[in-house]
Amino acid sequence: MRAFFRLLLVEDNPGDARLAQELLSEAGPGKFELVVAGTLQAALDRLEKETVCFDMALLDLSLPDSKGLETFLHLHQAFPQVPVVILTGLEDEKAGLEAVRQGAQDYLVKGEVDEKLLWRVIRYGMERHQMQEQIRDLSLRDELTGLYNRRGFLVLAEQQVRLACRHRDGFLMVAADLDFLKQINDTHGHAEGDRALRSVAEVLQATFRQSDIVARVGGDEFTVLAIHCVADSAQRLTARLHEELEKVNEELRRNKSCAVSLSVGTAYIDAQRPISAEECLRQADVALYAEKRRSHPV
Repeated sequence: MRAFFRLLLVEDNPGDARLAQELLSEAGPGKFELVVAGTLQAALDRLEKETVCFDMALLDLSLPDSKGLETFLHLHQAFPQVPVVILTGLEDEKAGLEAVRQGAQDYLVKGEVDEKLLWRVIRYGMERHQMQEQIRDLSLRDELTGLYNRRGFLVLAEQQVRLACRHRDGFLMVAADLDFLKQINDTHGHAEGDRALRSVAEVLQATFRQSDIVARVGGDEFTVLAIHCVADSAQRLTARLHEELEKVNEELRRNKSCAVSLSVGTAYIDAQRPISAEECLRQADVALYAEKRRSHPV
């Protein structure tokens, strides 16, 4: 475990906030920084700006703008990567237990917490969350390419699409197919086909940013959600993709491996209205198949 932790306390009662600060100071002097948000909305805004900066959220279920289990569900659905410990009163203990069933790491009853219990719950909660994230990451990854699989893509893309719609922030959905994979497999063997798929993954990772979501969603099908884009991004990114593709193909030819080609379709989403990740992907697929018909007429 690290020596310093940054915690977000979502609590509207100044007395309870002071008590939490005192308990943390007693549990580990200089070990914690506590940031306080008095409403659920303030906590969501802070997490949106600084998600990676917080090791855990301590969440009161009774806030001015949200009450009960819905308080946890709203925060957890928006930021599942942040572990949460619930703070409840005696009358809310059942809601705290239900929040644990829904994904919270633990719950504490106010007035029954000392510094040792608080530190133990925080420490175990962070360790448990880290293990859960490692298992979750394995289940969301494509074993061959290391990219996200379809399930992983939809889980992560749905979060990003919700945020984009909330802030009316445009983004680009890209669908790409590896051309002639069956011919490569039939002519040169599946090992060469696997090499071609890994080459496509390399091209996509070189083209897009780390903050973009890159996935292999089917046998020869790939997709990317590129965030914070403007309407004319598609042409620029497609050109960059083909530049990276040519670089990889030069290396493949030098090694006497099959060069690869891609069919690409893009859909720009202006996020002026709510939309699902599945619908964004469908729009990109429509553009992809239009490009296939143009490039590879029957």
